[in-house]
Amino acid sequence: MHRLADAEVRKGNRVGICTIVMGELWDGVEYSESRERNAALTKTRVKKLMMWLYDTPSAIDFGRIAADLRRRGQLIQQPDIQIAANALLLPNCTLVTTDSDFRVISALQLENWVAHE
Repeated sequence: MHRLADAEVRKGNRVGICTIVMGELWDGVEYSESRERNAALTKTRVKKLMMWLYDTPSAIDFGRIAADLRRRGQLIQQPDIQIAANALLLPNCTLVTTDSDFRVISALQLENWVAHE
């Protein structure tokens, strides 16, 4: 997956994660049995990435998306809605994920890099 991210950067595209995803990564590190090894690996890998903050416009978009999904009876986890809100505010953003829950948010551009490996 890092090879694909590097290729996108060489094309002039920005590659990064939002603070919500950073929290999910560190949750995985803290819960793992190889905490020290995974912490070092995570620190090394995220240094290369841009960091998009979850801010007030993201929170407002979160509210809009969450309410729309509830009205349609399509519930997904709140962190996923926060990630989607962050992505939708970035121009020409493609959300790279293996999580099929994001498909219920039609405005998102999705790509699965694991499928390309």
